[in-house]
Amino acid sequence: MSLDNARIAGLVGSRLCHDLVSPVGAISNGLELIALSGSPGSDEMALIAQSCASASARINFFRVAFGAASAEQRIGAAEAGKLLTDYAGGSRLALLWQAPGDAERRDVQLAFLAALCCETALPLGGRVVIASEAGGWRITGTGPRLGIEPALWKILQGGALPADLAPARVQFALLAMLAPERGRKLELTTGEAAVSIRLG
Repeated sequence: MSLDNARIAGLVGSRLCHDLVSPVGAISNGLELIALSGSPGSDEMALIAQSCASASARINFFRVAFGAASAEQRIGAAEAGKLLTDYAGGSRLALLWQAPGDAERRDVQLAFLAALCCETALPLGGRVVIASEAGGWRITGTGPRLGIEPALWKILQGGALPADLAPARVQFALLAMLAPERGRKLELTTGEAAVSIRLG
């Protein structure tokens, strides 16, 4: 394993742990409140149910975005759409799957990673749409304000990994590594209110 691959693996692990700490911690808090009160109340049960749903949604989404994928595996449009909707639930972001039929899991993984890249450019929330296009994919993020971090987007154009790449941004490194391995070319477009990644 190369040094960059080892760094990416470590960053992915950190990202998963960081994103799961919050909902799991909320579940623990709810259980503590129940223990103190002696019986579960509606507020405590609602907190636990919401946190369990959030943790489950993130695990299921991350399993596709960051997990192993083979050419034989496929994911249907309904499942892909649900994974996106559940992951974005309760946030200011809408993630939409607009591709008919099923698709190779490897392509869905690249599309999910691209969606996570677009998410970083939408600090005030917005919409990220994944659509099939002429044998490839286009992932477009739109919102009231864009926040482009140039060093991150340069990774998708073949740039080196920044020494201080944060776990929350590991999707850029993983997408840049996996896309060419799977014969996909990355094309970026940015405007005043939109950012787009094409997987050709």
